[in-house]
Amino acid sequence: MKILVTGASGLLGLNLSLMAMESHSIVGVDRAKLASTPFELIKGDLLDPEVEHRLLDTVKPDAVIHTAALANLEDCEVQPGIARQLNAQLPGELADACAERGIQMMHISTDAVFDGTKDGVYTEEDTPNPQGVYACTKLEGEQNVLSANPEAVVVRVNFFGWSLSGTRSLPEFFINKLSAGKPVPGFTDVFFCPLFVGDLGAILLKILSRQLSGIYHVVGSESLSKYDFGMAIARRFSLDEHLIEPVSVDVSKLKARRSHNLRLSVHKLSTALDEPIPGFSTGLDRFYTQYQQGYPQKLRSYQQV
Repeated sequence: MKILVTGASGLLGLNLSLMAMESHSIVGVDRAKLASTPFELIKGDLLDPEVEHRLLDTVKPDAVIHTAALANLEDCEVQPGIARQLNAQLPGELADACAERGIQMMHISTDAVFDGTKDGVYTEEDTPNPQGVYACTKLEGEQNVLSANPEAVVVRVNFFGWSLSGTRSLPEFFINKLSAGKPVPGFTDVFFCPLFVGDLGAILLKILSRQLSGIYHVVGSESLSKYDFGMAIARRFSLDEHLIEPVSVDVSKLKARRSHNLRLSVHKLSTALDEPIPGFSTGLDRFYTQYQQGYPQKLRSYQQV
């Protein structure tokens, strides 16, 4: 299968492309951050007019995995116009272009579309209530994709792994701060279901192979607080866990509001794939093994200088 991956320099886009190239023909789209990748790379700005039509007609993929987004919550609050272009308008236009050409479309969304006030876990049937520019534009993107292309699949994710710059993921944040001996806040009242990006990539490819459509929650099967997540990272990497300060997200100085409960059910996904969904514990082991094997340095070797 020939797969076009947008946002190929992002944490998910890069890790997914490197994994998927072992069994598929991968073409990544990146604006200017990558060089010398082992998969085919096209330079392009997704904000250019009609770019999606040019990409699809040039690459002629069997499927598109749309990972590109303005994903920094604080940046979205400062640049709501660009956030809406990238997170809401572009996905709908790309989905429409895929529908015209009979190309399979997968859109990456987020668990942040929920406001976090529900007791228990959120299912795909629950009504989203996004908080902040990022979450609002991502929900709008979901709606635009499925309106333009009902056969598309929208996956709501929360994942962790190594990034191109070494600064983009939550565990990298903890590792970088703790390695420098700096105190770091850990939110005790924000619960989520992180999934290792390697596990996420494998699941996304299975979803494509099954030609699933509609909305699926693709997160880890275990939930924990951001504080407990940081503590687990510190212990696994033999860093000083006492530098992690337990605090409430409500007293943070973040511009974008964070939801307290982002526990998502993976029952629909597990049933569709007929297999259990991995949890955080096994993902952390794989994340640490990559560190031991020099994987973060390998990623940085693809960085445009």
